[in-house]
Amino acid sequence: MAINEQYRTCQTTGLRVYKSAENLIKANAVVAVVFLLVGGVFGIMVALTRWKAVHLLPADWFYLALTAHGINLLVVWIIFFEMAVLYFASSVLLGSRLATPRWAWAGFALMLIGAIVTNIAVLQGGSSVMFTSYVPLKADPSFYAGVILFAVGALIGCFVFFGTLVIAKQEKTYEGSVPLVTFGATVAAIIAVFTIASGAIILIPTFLWSIGYVSHIDTLMYRTIWWAFGHSSQQINVAAHISIWYLISAVVLGAKPLSEKVSRGAFLLYVLFLQLASAHHLLVDPGISSEWKIFNTSYAIYLAVLGSMIHGMTVPGQIESAQRKKGYTNGLFEWLRKCPWGNPAFSGMFISLILFGFLGGISGVVMGVEQINLIIHNTIYVPGHFHATVVAGTTLAFMAVTYLLIPLIFQREIMFPSMAKLQPYVFGLGVAGISLFMMGAGTLGVPRRHWDISQADAVLPYDFPGAANLMMGLNGISALLAGVGGVMFIAVAVGSIFFGKKIVDSTETAAAEPAEATTATEYGSDEHPAIPGTIVLVAVFFTTFVLYYFVNWKYLAEVWPLR
Repeated sequence: MAINEQYRTCQTTGLRVYKSAENLIKANAVVAVVFLLVGGVFGIMVALTRWKAVHLLPADWFYLALTAHGINLLVVWIIFFEMAVLYFASSVLLGSRLATPRWAWAGFALMLIGAIVTNIAVLQGGSSVMFTSYVPLKADPSFYAGVILFAVGALIGCFVFFGTLVIAKQEKTYEGSVPLVTFGATVAAIIAVFTIASGAIILIPTFLWSIGYVSHIDTLMYRTIWWAFGHSSQQINVAAHISIWYLISAVVLGAKPLSEKVSRGAFLLYVLFLQLASAHHLLVDPGISSEWKIFNTSYAIYLAVLGSMIHGMTVPGQIESAQRKKGYTNGLFEWLRKCPWGNPAFSGMFISLILFGFLGGISGVVMGVEQINLIIHNTIYVPGHFHATVVAGTTLAFMAVTYLLIPLIFQREIMFPSMAKLQPYVFGLGVAGISLFMMGAGTLGVPRRHWDISQADAVLPYDFPGAANLMMGLNGISALLAGVGGVMFIAVAVGSIFFGKKIVDSTETAAAEPAEATTATEYGSDEHPAIPGTIVLVAVFFTTFVLYYFVNWKYLAEVWPLR
């Protein structure tokens, strides 16, 4: 690739955008949105089936829809978009040409082929093994082959990202250390390599088992290794969407990190310890020692939690500091009231932050306690938790940054601006309801994977409390609301990309001021930050955390008399 590759300079942000990176970002983002739509439709079908009064699908279609929902939203939509984020964080933020664009396109093609092959396998009806695909459930060989192809393509994308970092360093397209957003993206890519390697270790033998070349796959071994892939894939999301939090606060408000070293240290904790959270899913497995479970859920995992708590303070803290320096200094929360809540990039980011912290973070730590896990495991509490992390946290953050990427990368003005302003609130409210009502129903014992929560066909029928049925109905309503928010996002994104007014010189983004946007590409900490309001918010978080933690111990104590 020639060093004088064609590029343009955005006159608003000052960012250098190379054509090869721009096209790859566009392709990955557009395909991601397509699979978001597909997975969202299946998700609504699942929610309406779990709603006792509607009970939409028969059993076979329910498990087919549940499998398609998990694969398309937990893997395909998110990783396609993360590839766009990686190329943006390396090539665009560093002003560098992209390493080996042809390999990047090959990776994209493998991901697309793999996603299509896997979806066809699911829709044909012989691969309703759900997201976890636990053996001895056996899918069609094309199901595993598609997932493997997709993973190989994503791995190629990660290596292109690393290669771009090397080129940027060699050609000195930036000074000093890489920006914090790029550092966070690097952490996501490192975790991705570990995740994909774990998936290969278990899914390649499983593929061989499905075609008859391997006679037996040990169930416990499969679960243990698979969760190094299944749960760690969500840790890629965490690192990616937190990087986006920093990006949006920098671009929209010119906010600098309170401390570069502290924020980078928090990201580093993810690399070292976040994968241990896979133990969440194995705490009731009898073949794993108590020592292993206790170590993972009592000591080491708290180091990863510490990383998230640091980000939970530094992101709103840097926003408060930036706002106070603009003169919003009255009281504890004028800075928060005067934030640009009408900008969907900012509102989506901040709602993502709040929901991820209060719903996803607190519930994740609680269900990661070995004793409490006994009353939560395999209830619908678990998908309630990861809807708070993956959907309220990651998906909403990705939606938010799209409102920046459309003017910058696609060079189009945002269409339907009134709808765009409302969209993060509609989607956020819907997803918050899904998470809360699933976790509430799970606390009352509603099962995670059963087609009929009333279990009317069970040999020993069991009637859940009326509150559980009410919560599953409210979950269905919340899913419909989140679906409306998703359709609003797709309408704005697709309409803007294909029909939005062309921005010739990138002078109108409605998202950033020229003096502020460059903050995302700089290294440097805030000077003399004042964050009293953020300290109060953090205190509220810890109070909520402690109260909820001990409420769950009370629930656990109620089952102790059973012998």
